[in-house]
Amino acid sequence: MTGSVGTIAGSTHRQGLVIILAAFVLATTVPAGAQETDYFTNWPPGDSPQEVGKHLAEHFVTSPHQYTATIHYSEAVAWYGALTFAQLTHDDALQTNLIQRFDPLLPGGAEAARIPVRHHVDDSVFGVIPLQIAIQTKDPKYQADGKYWADRQWENPQPDGLSAETRFWVDDMYMLTMLQLEAYRATGDRVYLDRDAKEMVAYLDKLQQPNGLFYHAPDVPFFWGRGDGWFAAGMAEILRDLPPDHPQRPRILAGYRLMMAGLLKYQGKDGMWRELIDHDEAWPETSSSARFTFAMITGVKNGWLDAATYGPAARRAWIAVVGYIDQNWDVTNVCEGTGKKNDLAYYLARHRRTGDFHGQAPVLWAASALLR
Repeated sequence: MTGSVGTIAGSTHRQGLVIILAAFVLATTVPAGAQETDYFTNWPPGDSPQEVGKHLAEHFVTSPHQYTATIHYSEAVAWYGALTFAQLTHDDALQTNLIQRFDPLLPGGAEAARIPVRHHVDDSVFGVIPLQIAIQTKDPKYQADGKYWADRQWENPQPDGLSAETRFWVDDMYMLTMLQLEAYRATGDRVYLDRDAKEMVAYLDKLQQPNGLFYHAPDVPFFWGRGDGWFAAGMAEILRDLPPDHPQRPRILAGYRLMMAGLLKYQGKDGMWRELIDHDEAWPETSSSARFTFAMITGVKNGWLDAATYGPAARRAWIAVVGYIDQNWDVTNVCEGTGKKNDLAYYLARHRRTGDFHGQAPVLWAASALLR
């Protein structure tokens, strides 16, 4: 990673990756839920997903907005995590508080000025909030609001059928795909799922390397932790909904398994992953570690991953990440917002933040995954 930059999209890279991926497609699927309870129960005091998720979700309800004048993407996906936790724990009061926090952000609402406006993945992911509320409440006004965002994302597609918001940054494979996936979950319309799968396969072909990890972008050959975490979480989410006979499922499942195998090799003895995954000198980073935890938990629980191999790794990771939550229920050691840059020193010098929604969000996702 510290050497010269080579061409990413060459035929040799693609041929090698196809051979590796084929092996993962042929891997035997473990029965869903097999042995997972051995790893995802009997938590140390204070580490249960019920307790951690409850505190983080309630903390989110009262947290101020971060980063930008309009709702930042990290807040939108934290909202999604809090809503899924409320649903899984049947916490009606929490759900009500989360919905009431959103209502002023409906068109014409008191906080409508905070609604994002750009045709950009970072703004469009705002739509996952009303879509998740629609899934839970069946209220058509939320579905209509969320569907607007999903349809807008594809209103002027590229000639190849991909969204005009496609830019081949690794982050997109949560932000872009989750909007379409939530639209599918809310409406049952297969068009959203097919868009999702097509987009994810294009990103897999462009960014995944033979070691299973992903470059930040085609011209930035660094395995930035949170960026890879976005992709890991996005694959785990879409695999929950792709039917067994979907033509893109084998490719996505193979890419997912290849990544999970690669991540095992880089997990630290402390259970964490580093801010640059393959650099031991980089610091342990929570937002990436929590995303990888979510992806592994989901894989074990759904039988996509061998429980005996990945269950202990996911358990160690959850306990390690929870250890970085402070007395205010703020997640610490969260990498600050990071654009792409072909400069090793840039990544190694990224600052650590506390209570950043980039970190709060995936801990909520992981808590939800443990409760599914």
